[in-house]
Amino acid sequence: MSVTETDLCVIGGGSGGLSVAAGAVQMGARVVLIEGHKMGGDCLNYGCVPSKALIAAANAAHAPQQPNAFGVTPTTPDVSYQGAMEHVGRVIETIAPHDSVERFEGLGVDVRQGYAKFVSPEEVEVDGHRIRARRFVIATGSSPFVPPIPGLESVPFLTNESLFDLRKRPQHLIVIGGGPIGIEMAQAHRRLGSDVTVLEGATALSADDPDIAKVALDAIRKEGVVIEEGALVSEVSGKSGAVTVKTKDGREFEGSDLLVAVGRKPNIDKLNLDAANVAHSEKGIDVDSALKTSNRRVYAIGDVTGGMQFTHAAGYQAGIVVRSAVLGLPSKARTDHIPWATYTSPEIAQVGLTEAQAREKYKDKLKVARADFSGQDRAIAQDDTRGFIKVMVVGGRPVGASIVGPHASDLIGIWALAIANKLKMSAVTSTVLPYPTLGEINKRVAGNYFSPMIFESALLKRVVKWVQRFLP
Repeated sequence: MSVTETDLCVIGGGSGGLSVAAGAVQMGARVVLIEGHKMGGDCLNYGCVPSKALIAAANAAHAPQQPNAFGVTPTTPDVSYQGAMEHVGRVIETIAPHDSVERFEGLGVDVRQGYAKFVSPEEVEVDGHRIRARRFVIATGSSPFVPPIPGLESVPFLTNESLFDLRKRPQHLIVIGGGPIGIEMAQAHRRLGSDVTVLEGATALSADDPDIAKVALDAIRKEGVVIEEGALVSEVSGKSGAVTVKTKDGREFEGSDLLVAVGRKPNIDKLNLDAANVAHSEKGIDVDSALKTSNRRVYAIGDVTGGMQFTHAAGYQAGIVVRSAVLGLPSKARTDHIPWATYTSPEIAQVGLTEAQAREKYKDKLKVARADFSGQDRAIAQDDTRGFIKVMVVGGRPVGASIVGPHASDLIGIWALAIANKLKMSAVTSTVLPYPTLGEINKRVAGNYFSPMIFESALLKRVVKWVQRFLP
């Protein structure tokens, strides 16, 4: 059996793995990249890219139907579900060359297509060939978790890996799972003309601040999406086009199609990690703060570690690994500055601690500043004033920010910057932004933090009076 020796072997051609491979090879390292399925991974083919493309199509279908203050008469557009899904396909095709085998081979990466398995702590085998590397990076991502619900094995159902293959609009989509994926796809399908019911065993959007989640969920319910919380599924039955879902409290829900969106599982089954002495569990591969596994030759990044399951988190971790594995420099990953967003309408975004988390950690040292979109001039001009922002502040520095409202996913950036660089609130208030922009709400909430200190200070008022007496 032939053996290839290399400096770095990257297993997984998703966001994290591609970032490591591209960075390392351009710095002069020898790199082998192994991908068993599609280049670009879940994000390009089944996750971030197709879901946001479908949401864009759904938003375009929804907008003309809404009463507004613009003097435009609402109309009912002719919506083609097939056309929306074809848009999704075109978006993937447009981005795919950036993640392609050809591009990475052009960079100098030795790309192998097949599933890798470890045969020793320093070797993997792929397609009858062995790769021996000084360092390995496991970036195999995650897959949809399918719960052991009775009857599910005999009823056709969708996950995010098969949803975007549809060309016929579901008449009534039942979504099991009220997390970000389930709620995003529920609203998108409602806007594209489907009836939608979401069944969540606990609380929908439970990872977010409950005040923030309520604004989004209320808006989604208002559009006609039925969201049932505390609805733990006990049994599924039926056939294609006629599905019945029962919950433990005795309720029944009928629909035409079923989407299972209850979480993710790490892709570790094919890796033979025991041969590499890599500690792992059903939650994923164990890593330390430097993203090293129990085998010091092997790193793991992204979803496969069971941590933050975001494309941008994997990309950030890739930079940590390149610094360590390629340059030999000490580097540790952190998570407090990594934001996330849910692309509903209105959007949700979060970075750092929620209010509840901050109160538990900092007690009476915490101050919370808030600003509503109802007082934001650009939001008023655009006739979308739903939502608010709140920032958790300790010692003059933000430790968390929560936003629900228009373009929340963009607005969270300034707070991610502030937390990442340990900036004070004064850095935001001193920033000059163009008027009128939605970004001004960030400056307003920072100003609201300082307002009580300035305008309610008796000492300051006495100082001002004294100064005014002596000014010419």
